[in-house]
Amino acid sequence: MFKEIIEKINFHKNSLIILLALFLILDFFVYSQIFISGSPGKNLEIYFFNVGQGDSEFVVLPGGVKVLIDGGPPNGRVLEELLKAMPSTERYIDLVLLSHPQLDHFGGLVDVVRRYKIGAFIWNGEQGEARAFEDLKNNLMESSVKIITLISGDAISYKNSRFNILSPTKKSLTGGNANEKTLVLSLLSNNSKTIFTGDIDAKIEKRIADMFDSPIDILKVAHHGSKFSSSANFLDILKPKLAVIGVGKNSYGHPTPEVLRRLGGVGARIFRTDRDGTLKLVINDERIKIFKNNR
Repeated sequence: MFKEIIEKINFHKNSLIILLALFLILDFFVYSQIFISGSPGKNLEIYFFNVGQGDSEFVVLPGGVKVLIDGGPPNGRVLEELLKAMPSTERYIDLVLLSHPQLDHFGGLVDVVRRYKIGAFIWNGEQGEARAFEDLKNNLMESSVKIITLISGDAISYKNSRFNILSPTKKSLTGGNANEKTLVLSLLSNNSKTIFTGDIDAKIEKRIADMFDSPIDILKVAHHGSKFSSSANFLDILKPKLAVIGVGKNSYGHPTPEVLRRLGGVGARIFRTDRDGTLKLVINDERIKIFKNNR
């Protein structure tokens, strides 16, 4: 199904220092039933699903914990991709995270909640305007899924893997648009650094860039490659080795030539789901193996 790209990418050896101010929201004793290992695998797997014009990423942490970040638009494609990434008999996802309540990010989650048992649903607490968002909330409640609100400074840890919540702050939740309130995550696992940016713009990128003093390995490119995101300053500081754009047929010009030039300017290897299909990264402590399915 997947075609391997022979190139293997070495990691940055400098690890990010986690500030003591960051605290664990999910206590292992209290939430031990949420984190049920699906397999004893030692690798980290990150999928960037091809769901059309939208975002959906699926992370399998070392030890088997499964995390779905966004579900793309309501076109059924996230279910198709999950069936490829998981055994057909597997009906449990440990965590579902919603970056922000816009249809191209949460639309597919309605079907996910109906099909799969979910350990917990994590979001930024912002209400969506689309009718479909009410359907999502109703399905979560009917399925008795625990709902947790996280903001900047919170974190989720499992064994040696950690999601740090970089945004939004309490202040940013009081104003601005939905994109500025996006739940932004960094994942530290198997000696790699990945950032999932949702739809943030250059304003939020500037604050996030100030948190980093060394390059990262993988960047989920913000807002499908919009020219208002992936600013030069942000990319100059993060210098991602891999940049993945979740994008489909659209009338916005995504990804824009400006963003592609800026990504290329910092040496990022660029992948986009409209051309490369679903991307699968298999990561150990020394290298990243890259597979793509563009059929």
